[in-house]
Amino acid sequence: RRHVLEASQQLTEIINSCLESETIAESPELTGEAEPADEEESALHCLWVDKFTPRRYMELLSDDYTNRCLLKWLKLWDTVVFGKEKAVKKAKPSAEAHPPFNQPKEQQNKWKTKFQLTEEILEAELDQHKRPKYKVALLCGPPGLGKTTLAHVIAKHAGYNAVEMNASDDRSPEVFKTRIEAATQMKSVLGANEKPNCLIIDEIDGAPAVSL
Repeated sequence: RRHVLEASQQLTEIINSCLESETIAESPELTGEAEPADEEESALHCLWVDKFTPRRYMELLSDDYTNRCLLKWLKLWDTVVFGKEKAVKKAKPSAEAHPPFNQPKEQQNKWKTKFQLTEEILEAELDQHKRPKYKVALLCGPPGLGKTTLAHVIAKHAGYNAVEMNASDDRSPEVFKTRIEAATQMKSVLGANEKPNCLIIDEIDGAPAVSL
């Protein structure tokens, strides 16, 4: 493990030095400016999983069906959270121009994609307050699959402020409940545009059984 860490550190330093030399060669007017020492230190010791983690939705490499379903579920809260009414999709003129080809609903569903069917099911199961029937989304899978990263990217993409808490850190139901209440009730104080919080509970399988 020690040899692997040393080799990784050496490789990171080589890559950073190559990138710095390319930057200096492209912009010679910046050669006289020195970067702060703390930024260089943080760049050298930054883990690759943090340095190259996806920041936007299009950078996700996880399953596209899972990504789209989670985003669709979160966007269904827009009416309640942001007060936005869902845009009505206009029917394509090509479908109206050929009425003889209209088919029964059962036969139409046969040719719909898996995501289209899931999207219709999610939209059909809204309660009287126009909220999704399922109030919580559960992401499961082996470690390192990108579940937490997906949750953060989706929350940011949908316009939320991601608030993460680790369920394994709080073993008592009282502390677990207090942390959830604090995460859901606190508001962002950075800037005038306050974003609603999206609570991300990591390692929910480690939460107290009583609280679940």
